[in-house]
Amino acid sequence: MSRMNWKSDKPSPKYQQIIDFIKEKIANGEWPIGSKIPSQRQLAKIFEVNRSTVITALEELMADGLLEGKMGKGTVVINNTWTLLATTPPPDWSKHVRSGLHKPSQTRVQEINEAESNVNLIHLSKGELSPEMFPLDTMKKIMRDVSESMEAFGYEEPKGYLPLREELSHYLKTIGIQASPSSVLIVSGALQALQLISVGLLQRESTILLERPSYLYSLHVFQSAGMKLSGLSIDQKGLVPQAISKAKTQRGKAIVYTNPCFHNPTGILMTENRRQEVLEICRKEQLPLIEDDIYRELWIDTPPPPPLKTMDKNGHVLYVGSLSKTLSPGLRIGWIVGPDPVIERLSDIKMQTDYGSSSLSQRVAAQWLKSGHYQEHLEMVREQLKIRRNLVIEALERNLKGLATWEEPKGGFFIWLKIKPTLSMKSLYTKALSCGILLNPGNIYAQELDRYLRLSYAYASLTDLKNSIYQLGQIIKELVKTN
Repeated sequence: MSRMNWKSDKPSPKYQQIIDFIKEKIANGEWPIGSKIPSQRQLAKIFEVNRSTVITALEELMADGLLEGKMGKGTVVINNTWTLLATTPPPDWSKHVRSGLHKPSQTRVQEINEAESNVNLIHLSKGELSPEMFPLDTMKKIMRDVSESMEAFGYEEPKGYLPLREELSHYLKTIGIQASPSSVLIVSGALQALQLISVGLLQRESTILLERPSYLYSLHVFQSAGMKLSGLSIDQKGLVPQAISKAKTQRGKAIVYTNPCFHNPTGILMTENRRQEVLEICRKEQLPLIEDDIYRELWIDTPPPPPLKTMDKNGHVLYVGSLSKTLSPGLRIGWIVGPDPVIERLSDIKMQTDYGSSSLSQRVAAQWLKSGHYQEHLEMVREQLKIRRNLVIEALERNLKGLATWEEPKGGFFIWLKIKPTLSMKSLYTKALSCGILLNPGNIYAQELDRYLRLSYAYASLTDLKNSIYQLGQIIKELVKTN
């Protein structure tokens, strides 16, 4: 062990300071698994306490599964926060396919996915930017720039194209996240990030604690890997922290997932104080956390609070981002930021899965970031989203006042609409579809939420948005009359 420097101004008890110090050393990788920690006598001297205080701290760390006393070897690091979750080898993807473990989408979700290819429908719930906002000219220019400097390329490094990871490292600093390129893994969109985490870090039958409702209930990405989803309450400030404490989970077999910026499907923005509370509870409960921040840059009024990852001092948070919502889903470029050992593990699983994301897409994404065109594009997108959101809010006030309730979102794509009259949501969905309007009913995001709709102001044209909301109001009135 190298010489240690320790200084703390914290008012917490000395034994707790020892616990926090040792956890930080382990999480940062300074004390790797298998290494021997300083003796009780040395720790007592460093922290200026008696040995009984040191023993109290070590006993708690042993109970948490991080340390173990070994005969003739002293006290040894046997786990970190993430390896507590990964005590079994990851399942083989091909085995999943052969055995049919991957759960199919709900029938209604399958219908929606199929209908989304119908260009004659108005897609009033689609979570994607309108083709009208696709920066075609800039994309052509960047493609030309990339092709002119192109050389033969093969498989990239397991973590992804280094210049892209370097550009992402610079970009992440602008939102307060300090991450070296070695801490970044390039993935084929945020969904692949979640798949890698589910098979690479989590034991079967682990519990995923997440907001309810959540778009993940419609995907089965975790359930197919043998995980259980446990819904947590959400209010207008975001995920309710007390719900995490109340959740009954087995230590080392649970993880928290949150979508804090412009949550899908509710559009809620988690407040800064709430983020601090959630992270503190996760730290206290030793729960790793996945922060899915794919909508962060789609703010309309003011920038959102800093990511939870910016407050993470002990490697508890895996941060997930993507270009799919902000630029183009067709690039299939996303990223995971986390402790180096975790990123190494996930990059190995990714290489087993697809041998890396598209080399061409990675070079194009790197050029978007390097050239400054990405930030210019985001400014245009925010302006357009503001116009679209305001138009939809006005249309809702005009056509659904008294029939539904909603909150005005501060960014993202979605308005979470609650239908006030009691009516058949299946009939509403079917009638709207017969009128050429495709809707996402709320019960695909949580079965008990049967009087909700997820509306999107991002995809359909302005004319279609206005006309379809008028039609939606007429359909609801008609169904109320026939009830």
